Amino acid sequence: MDPIDEMTKALVEFRDNRNWQQFHNPKDLALALSIEAAELNELFLWKKSETEWDEVPMEEVKDELADVFAFALLIAQKFELDVREIVLNKIRKNGQKYPVDKSYNSAAKYNRLE
Repeated sequence: MDPIDEMTKALVEFRDNRNWQQFHNPKDLALALSIEAAELNELFLWKKSETEWDEVPMEEVKDELADVFAFALLIAQKFELDVREIVLNKIRKNGQKYPVDKSYNSAAKYNRLE
């Protein structure tokens, strides 16, 4: 079993053992994903330098990032999406929007590349 399928299966089993599927509609899963991403962001809030970033408790980063991944996987499972396929497809799309010759060493949005 591939790692994404293994994680998704474990999440679904955890959810179903608690009868939580009833709460996992697309809207609430998307909101939960956003909230968990915000909690990850909060760990870095007001940290101005790499030295301060290094002081962020790594166990908390792991926990919040795991929550982000978990809700993303549950959304993909809800819509029967192949995570590998959609991520690789998005990389291809971004490759077209951000060609190396125009985007190398630039943080500009695709519509502002010169």
